[in-house]
Amino acid sequence: MRLRTIAPFLLMFASAGFAAAQTKISGTVQCAKPEVQQSVPVDDQAGHAFSISKVQCNWTKPLEIAGLSSKDGTSTGADEVTGTTAKGHGQHVSTMATGEKFYVKYEGTATLKEGAPQAADGTWSFTGGTGKLDGIKGKGTYKGKGNPDGTISYAVEGEYQLPKK
Repeated sequence: MRLRTIAPFLLMFASAGFAAAQTKISGTVQCAKPEVQQSVPVDDQAGHAFSISKVQCNWTKPLEIAGLSSKDGTSTGADEVTGTTAKGHGQHVSTMATGEKFYVKYEGTATLKEGAPQAADGTWSFTGGTGKLDGIKGKGTYKGKGNPDGTISYAVEGEYQLPKK
């Protein structure tokens, strides 16, 4: 009986050594108006459409990951627009100042006014990286605020871990 009570504690203690520490990150990215955008209306109601877009972004407050600073990136996504709301998902690729990259998938919701984003929020997770960021894992949230010129700024928060090498 004593082995049964000790075994779970030993297992829990041993597995703690395998868990990698999560490192918190935050930054701000400014995204331009879409450089590519296509919208296809749905004939069921006014203001209903599906769209795809590609947007260039610059990190105004870089993410600091493993001693590297994010510089710029590109987001490519798809949205379903219904009136003043867009629900979407996509992929983001950011380049660090050293040239290494990280890849993120995201999904969220945006509020629109005359087709321009006013606010947005959602979740994201790392799907990979290059060089020092190879094998990166982690996730987080974002909140966006639209600017009068049609651009949008996102506050990004989350955490990451890198595999031990």
